[in-house]
Amino acid sequence: MQITRTGEPSLSIIVYGRDVQGLLGVCLDSVAAQLPPEAELITAAVGNDARDVAARSGGTVLPLPAETGDADARAAGAERARGTWLWFMPAKDRLPAGAVRALLDRLAEVPEQVDVLVADHVRTTWRATGASGADAGRLARVARRDVTLDQAPDLLRVTPLLAKRALRTSFWRAHEAELADPDEMFAARAALALADRIACLDQVVVEVRELRRESLPAVTAEQRYGLVETYDRLQRLLHRRESAPRPRAVLYDLMATETMRVVARESMPDAVAREFFHRASAAAVRWKPAGHRRPGGMEGIRRRLLEEDAYTKYRAFQAANQRRRGLRTTLRTRKKQLGAKVLDHHYQKALREPVDQDLAVFSAYWDRGVACNPAAIAAKLGELAPHIRPVWVVSKAAEPLVPPGTDHIVPGTRRYWEVLARARYLTNNVNFPNAVVKRPGAIHLQTHHGTPLKKMGLDQRAYPTASRGLDFDALLARVDKWDYSVSANSHSTRMWEHAYPSHYTSLDHGYPRNDVYYRATAADIRAVRDRLGIAPGRRAVLYAPTHRDYEASWTPRLDLAALSERLGDDTVLLVRGHYFYGGGASPLAGLRRTGRVIDVSAYDPVEELALASDALVTDYSSIMFDYANLDRPIISFADDWETYARTRGTYFDLLAEPPGHVARTEEDLTEILATDAWRDEASAKVRTAFRRKFCEFDDGRAAERVVRRVFLGEPEESLPPVLPPESRTPAPTPEEATG
Repeated sequence: MQITRTGEPSLSIIVYGRDVQGLLGVCLDSVAAQLPPEAELITAAVGNDARDVAARSGGTVLPLPAETGDADARAAGAERARGTWLWFMPAKDRLPAGAVRALLDRLAEVPEQVDVLVADHVRTTWRATGASGADAGRLARVARRDVTLDQAPDLLRVTPLLAKRALRTSFWRAHEAELADPDEMFAARAALALADRIACLDQVVVEVRELRRESLPAVTAEQRYGLVETYDRLQRLLHRRESAPRPRAVLYDLMATETMRVVARESMPDAVAREFFHRASAAAVRWKPAGHRRPGGMEGIRRRLLEEDAYTKYRAFQAANQRRRGLRTTLRTRKKQLGAKVLDHHYQKALREPVDQDLAVFSAYWDRGVACNPAAIAAKLGELAPHIRPVWVVSKAAEPLVPPGTDHIVPGTRRYWEVLARARYLTNNVNFPNAVVKRPGAIHLQTHHGTPLKKMGLDQRAYPTASRGLDFDALLARVDKWDYSVSANSHSTRMWEHAYPSHYTSLDHGYPRNDVYYRATAADIRAVRDRLGIAPGRRAVLYAPTHRDYEASWTPRLDLAALSERLGDDTVLLVRGHYFYGGGASPLAGLRRTGRVIDVSAYDPVEELALASDALVTDYSSIMFDYANLDRPIISFADDWETYARTRGTYFDLLAEPPGHVARTEEDLTEILATDAWRDEASAKVRTAFRRKFCEFDDGRAAERVVRRVFLGEPEESLPPVLPPESRTPAPTPEEATG
């Protein structure tokens, strides 16, 4: 058993990288939950988001600039490490329970001559967590022995990820030039080539998160060619180390198989594919082992064509194989076509017409009218880019509510398909239908309609009540059409990346619909209150609860009659929710007549209700994040928080990070509103922290930034900078507006 000097850890776990898709917190939690005294945690945090997450997780945090690459982040972590062994963990991955103890126990058994320990992994996609693959058998064959690469050359076939390898620290420092290589595949296999002896552990120690390809940057031609160069460098390393023929033969087989797979399966321009094939052919000839025999069958033919650099013949061979499989493919295609919606023939015809560069389509809340972020963007578009023509998608039922003079189309009509087909800009706060085609040159702008407290998108998969009826494949197909995603804060940016993993660009510009909270004047606020019938001097409390997926129908959570009676005539409750009023027999009918309760369920826009109110009472609705821009009191009525969090899933604990006072019972809420507690210093203090975090990019100029960036094509650096919260002036309160 190896001996560790007193006071020094046996193992340094180095978590490194950016907070990709909000996964770093999960990674660090999985480490911290099983970190024993003989191990240390070092987080090489790239960028401010990763730094902030790491700071809450303990261990040593190394803040690194946002442009730091993974290799440099690993090296920075290793430099600070005190352990006998190093274990590099990407910020997106996580450790299964018991992984650290299993690794430490195995490391305690290996002799001093062992430089590398190789373990197993599972790979997780957005769909599910998979089982360990072929690596398990290769590791099991080595068992508890320690071997050289010449003795076990098939270890080169083990998935080349550094998270599957523990490296002795002295070994790392002796070979840092190769092991700190930016190409992880090279570094992982170079570790095996450089090691004096290798040990194995046929147990899963890491869950590797495989990100959706659509959420990653496009692979460049040089990156394609780099794969061949990586194999070149590995072969040169094996020759320099005077490795036996068997490891070189295994590496050659890996190179030939992987490069041919890239040509066959990856989408590349023909010129790039031809050049890649040419380079792979040169490497195949250069490194072909003496006496090497090609495999039989189809694979042997592919290898021969590769060695001959016969790209044209290879493509012909590939086409012939595809024709042989044609019948089966045709049957599958027909089956899909039978279940697919056939596009309107007008749409198909319009799709052949040129894209109209000055045509923009807007929709909100499944075509319910002119509202939310799309409405604010459209209004600003009229100021800054009047040459672009906005057209709204509005359902037949909502058509009577469209503002006069608004050009609009009704879903399913001939003009609807024609406009959708030809518009360059398509803006929505939800998603357009599956049938909408993303044309080359068209720009899809996703604005969202709230900051997420509850789990969204793919994150709903673990919550059957919330995800009932959702088709996640169809959802991702819609998400893949996005070019831009608007965000109000860093929290949202990270959660959208995780819930909707795709290739879009995040616009950290703020929510355009919240601009009004910094633009509205005292006269605007008086006008809204007049329309609502709120007399000057009366306190208006906006009550806006959210929907609960686990309730088939609305269950009243407050006795509004009793609450309004307790608060008296000086307070009016603005109740935002159609489910309170089922008919003339409502117990609130008398209260409505007295003016103590006003039903504002059908009132739009909701931003005006916020401006007219002195305080907000809500439970888990995203309105709390928008309302916080006004810097007015917010009370969270969280009587069923545990049930909501368990059945719907949430991204953070609202009780630990509330926007103001939290009432767990109706009595608590009544007491807060009936006294001065609703606007005391304690509520103001937590509201300040809440605003700083969740109103991060909202400063009154969000719509302008979005229009300039998306519709006018201005570069990010030329946009109006976001003002810090302390430099912003929200709209006046109702009390100030009447003063």
